[in-house]
Amino acid sequence: MAEERSRIARRVAMEFRDGQIVNLGIGMPTMAANFVPDDVTIVLQSENGFVGMGPSPEPGTEDPDLINAGNQYVTVLPGAAFFDSALSFAIIRGGHVDVTVLGALEVDELGNIASYIIPGKLVAGMGGAMDLCTGARRVIIAITHCDKRGNPKIRRRCTLPLTAVEEADLIVTDKAVIERTAEGLILREVATDSSVDEVVALTEATLIVPAEVGRFD
Repeated sequence: MAEERSRIARRVAMEFRDGQIVNLGIGMPTMAANFVPDDVTIVLQSENGFVGMGPSPEPGTEDPDLINAGNQYVTVLPGAAFFDSALSFAIIRGGHVDVTVLGALEVDELGNIASYIIPGKLVAGMGGAMDLCTGARRVIIAITHCDKRGNPKIRRRCTLPLTAVEEADLIVTDKAVIERTAEGLILREVATDSSVDEVVALTEATLIVPAEVGRFD
């Protein structure tokens, strides 16, 4: 599982471009901060109130006053700025975030996103995901291709309560990179240890398979 998560985070980081303001959602998406290419400079925003977040600290160097929205220890880079939640969400809702990377329980071929479970379960709610999905200019969903029971997370239609409607732009899994377009979901890349046939078989949604499909590690 750790290898799968690292693969997803590493591939997500390849989507970042110089100068972008990027928000990394709670959980696996935060790992992407550790894989930003050396020749790319981005500004990482954390919804609990700061910009200029750096990679995870080395063990033993954690600062208890520096945590992200998921209560994970982080570092800050020179020029970082801290502010309250009102300003943080003004940045998000004002359309100033170029890219957000979010986890999800399900995403479907319409780009609908379900990132929280049914009421009564002992899990967190959607948090700031609703604001990020609608406020960010580009939404990348970072998920494992299937759940622990082997059921596909990329569905024809989401079965869980929706966080956002038609907002997913790109889906990055441990098996594939899938782009949502006006024509439908296009399979852009397949992991080197997988195949187009396997990805199609493990995806409930209909995938458009172009003549050439890229590969990623």
